[in-house]
Amino acid sequence: MVEMVFPEQTSHYGSLYGGNALAAMGKAAFVAATRHSRKSVVLAGSRRTDFRSQIQKGELIELAPRVTATGRSSITVEVGLWAENLRSGLRRLCGHGEFTMVAVDEQHRPMAALSIGNSLDG
Repeated sequence: MVEMVFPEQTSHYGSLYGGNALAAMGKAAFVAATRHSRKSVVLAGSRRTDFRSQIQKGELIELAPRVTATGRSSITVEVGLWAENLRSGLRRLCGHGEFTMVAVDEQHRPMAALSIGNSLDG
């Protein structure tokens, strides 16, 4: 996922609000977990999120999610947060987080994340 950082997403320092960065990372985790399981998923928690450098208005952010584990109903997704300066093309890793998503049924109860025959290979 790629998004542009606009002024309304930034602090008085001109850098992306941490809450906006977390929201984008959570969205990327949601998309990755949904594509992996083909089920409805919700965010159950995040283990750790580290920010390494500021992201300035006018930069692009790229979110790189990767499913790292799947339990009965849970899916663990690591998300890298990259920034790119559009003029120079320089990219840098600005953050990393781990999110736990849970597959849920229509009543929002946990359900099996993967069913038989449901895999990324087929």
